[in-house]
Amino acid sequence: MASKVMDLIYWKDTERSGMVLTGLVVGLLSLFQLSIITVVSTVSLAIMCFTISVRIYYQLLYILSWGDGEHPFKSYLDLDISFSGEQADLYMQKLIVMTLSAVDTLKRLFFVGNLFESLKFLFLMYLVTYLGDLCNGLTLLIISVIAVFSLPLFYIRRQEQVDGVIAKIQAQIDNVKDILQRLVQGGGPPPDPTPGGAKPKTQ
Repeated sequence: MASKVMDLIYWKDTERSGMVLTGLVVGLLSLFQLSIITVVSTVSLAIMCFTISVRIYYQLLYILSWGDGEHPFKSYLDLDISFSGEQADLYMQKLIVMTLSAVDTLKRLFFVGNLFESLKFLFLMYLVTYLGDLCNGLTLLIISVIAVFSLPLFYIRRQEQVDGVIAKIQAQIDNVKDILQRLVQGGGPPPDPTPGGAKPKTQ
């Protein structure tokens, strides 16, 4: 299942990836005008009308001896999506660990376990308030879906240029983090990178 999702994201099958992306974007856009119940029910009706029509068509071909009678959606019906007991336990353990880790991180951020990390979180939430004024969660979700289907492909085709830009941005972020950490710790000059610090000059 994970490999099939990655194939969709990296456009291994252009037609299928295009259909999935279009369906997701159209479905999300429809939520601007319709309720989620209406959207889900309408999409379900459309899918059922299509699949039943195709099933009846293939059955008629078999009755008229123009087809082999094979189920048109056999590949989807045979798709194994079940989990073994060990796999279910493994995924449940991962989910519990991730949940506890997220709760622990939020606890340290809200109760200022680390002043610098809490200040970063405060600044991030301040920026999110401005983002909330510009757009709603549904708009961000649509942008996220488009980004998931476009950014990986763009990165593959422009990997060297993107890596160069990311390296420069990371260097600037590290520089700002170093300055903020020194300010939180009381200021002072940056540490001497030479081993043992600066050596006194001999007369």
